[in-house]
Amino acid sequence: MTLSARREMAVLTRDEVELVAQTHFPAIFDVDDKSLAELRKRVRDAGSKERTLSQQMTRAIRGKADQRGSSFPGNVEKPRRRKQVFAAASKRLNKEAARRVAMERREALKASARAALTLKRGGARSRKPSDQTAATGASIVENRKRRWTINRSRIGSISAATKRAQARRDSR
Repeated sequence: MTLSARREMAVLTRDEVELVAQTHFPAIFDVDDKSLAELRKRVRDAGSKERTLSQQMTRAIRGKADQRGSSFPGNVEKPRRRKQVFAAASKRLNKEAARRVAMERREALKASARAALTLKRGGARSRKPSDQTAATGASIVENRKRRWTINRSRIGSISAATKRAQARRDSR
């Protein structure tokens, strides 16, 4: 279940609100790649901390572990909601990182397609297969398949021979 920005602010501390606010729509585009990686790590660490706290609280309520701290609340709901907020922020950051990688790949593909088109339009010189070496770029490879040509006098002789053979069988 997604939480609204108002509910996120109600659950988080002021520093955490600033951290999560950087993962929302307009602000996430202003973050550069290096800062995005650092932000992903910080959000992931905060979510991990909340997950550990939530698990510890659940174990304490069930009586399987000791309580942490002197005033330990019996409600497990708040750390779980905080964990949800950090998970949603992490998901937004991962999507943005994947979007940027896809955009870089798309641009690289466009650049290589443009380079191939210029080579094709420029008429890359054909070389003999023995002259081809690495890192020289695209070159035209001649078609080495042998073209089959049939003598014109033989065209139709096969079907005529088949007709004659069938007529012999039918006459028996």
